[in-house]
Amino acid sequence: MGAALSEWLGPDGATALALSLKVAFWATLVSLPPGLICAMALARGRFWGRGLLNGLVHLPLILPPVVTGYLLLVVLGRRAPVGAWLEQSLGIVFAFRWTGAALAAAIMGFPLMVRAMRLAIEAVDPRLEEAAATLGASRAAIFATITLPLILPGVIAGAVLAFAKAMGEFGATITFVSNIPGQTQTLPSAIYAALQVPGSDVTVARLVILSIVVALVALALSEVMSRAVARRIAGR
Repeated sequence: MGAALSEWLGPDGATALALSLKVAFWATLVSLPPGLICAMALARGRFWGRGLLNGLVHLPLILPPVVTGYLLLVVLGRRAPVGAWLEQSLGIVFAFRWTGAALAAAIMGFPLMVRAMRLAIEAVDPRLEEAAATLGASRAAIFATITLPLILPGVIAGAVLAFAKAMGEFGATITFVSNIPGQTQTLPSAIYAALQVPGSDVTVARLVILSIVVALVALALSEVMSRAVARRIAGR
């Protein structure tokens, strides 16, 4: 099946698909822990700077994606202070690498992930956690045995939203890591590149169809997983 898909898409399209899946997977995975922490802080926290944190989390939704990519390039470019220090000290390079595409995609999908998790956390009755605390349960135990199982559908929904956003991210990615075939060219970038070539309507159509199919599969898996978790929580 992989060979047939590669033949149908062409080598560049198949490579772009594989890279998009890789970028979206790592962007989602790396975003989960900080996303859950931010969601908990915004849903339950009462501290100075909460409004500022909320604004920073949602800023990528407001800014044009190109601006986000430019800011990443200014901060993490190979000649930028932070980017140069990371390369010289830790050997980490983001600019014009697939890792940079994953970082840009993670930042763009982060607000959607946090929003879904925050809504799930706010829907949990605090009295359940308070009852467990009165019985001597620690905060970690309360979170692991009560809060996390109850918010798991929201966590899954947030992860899928972030994954879908990462799969479709274009503006920030192409600004930060460019559009290098085989290295940083994701599926949206491949569609954009194909649109610049006369007579490539068939290639563009195939890439677009594939993008739609991947998005629908992700949403279907999310629905199946959320329902399974909900049934498990309800004890059915």
